[in-house]
Amino acid sequence: MQKRALLEQDLEKLTEAREAFLAYLDASIPKDEQGIAFDFSRHPTLNAQKVYEYFYKLDYQARKLRGFLINECTLNS
Repeated sequence: MQKRALLEQDLEKLTEAREAFLAYLDASIPKDEQGIAFDFSRHPTLNAQKVYEYFYKLDYQARKLRGFLINECTLNS
């Protein structure tokens, strides 16, 4: 597979992980009166294991892309 295709695939996974993480937060934390910002004053209880799972997937993809991009920039400079 070409490097560009691999990069696009990893970027898509990063986007999916980010969207899943934000969807979990949206479903788990109430919004303010305007429905825009999270209202932490109601002390929502989050499932720490779920938060970690979503964050880990997001962080893994970000670190994977970071390594790829640094490697490519170093080799091409």
